[in-house]
Amino acid sequence: MKNYTIQIPRIIQKSTRLLNWRVENTNNVYLTFDDGPTPQITEKVLNILESFNVKGTFFCIARNAERHPEIYSKILDAGMAVGNHTYSHLNGWVNKKSTYVNDVLLATEQIKSSLFRPPYGKIRNVQARIISKNFKIIMWDVLSKDYAYKTTPQQCFDNVKKYSKAGSIVVFHDSVKAFPKLEYALPKSIEFLLNKGFNLNAVLE
Repeated sequence: MKNYTIQIPRIIQKSTRLLNWRVENTNNVYLTFDDGPTPQITEKVLNILESFNVKGTFFCIARNAERHPEIYSKILDAGMAVGNHTYSHLNGWVNKKSTYVNDVLLATEQIKSSLFRPPYGKIRNVQARIISKNFKIIMWDVLSKDYAYKTTPQQCFDNVKKYSKAGSIVVFHDSVKAFPKLEYALPKSIEFLLNKGFNLNAVLE
């Protein structure tokens, strides 16, 4: 039985047409990283990606980019893609439309990108309709669950290994909480995916 907290059912993917869950007709797998930039951690993630000569997309909290502009610059200098993850990591399900949209727009002062990912994956239809006018909303079809307290580093890798396929968008987090699992699972995941013949590229604009 599939674990739907790791892989989103196709019926949900197809019913939310404003949201991009995966990329069709490609041999790419897309590694994405949420919640940075985070001192010391984001740099280590960049080092891992660069050691394999692969790219990823960093969905940055603009408040963090504002606090750590030198790390944000390192992401760009490394040739990685970036995306808007709101200014203050708001939950779309519990915030008013205007509050949420304004927070996304505030983030554009720091994050110059047409890509957007809602924190927690929680966004209401009315918010998505407005935001999709200016952004491509990128979700995922594989969660590594590196953020979950009960997930072990091996389970994190196993989640990527079991559920990733051509066109998958995989979520990791360059955060303090996730890093003990990410540090173990990311290089193993990259090696596994490359050995399976996938290309690891940034999510395209």
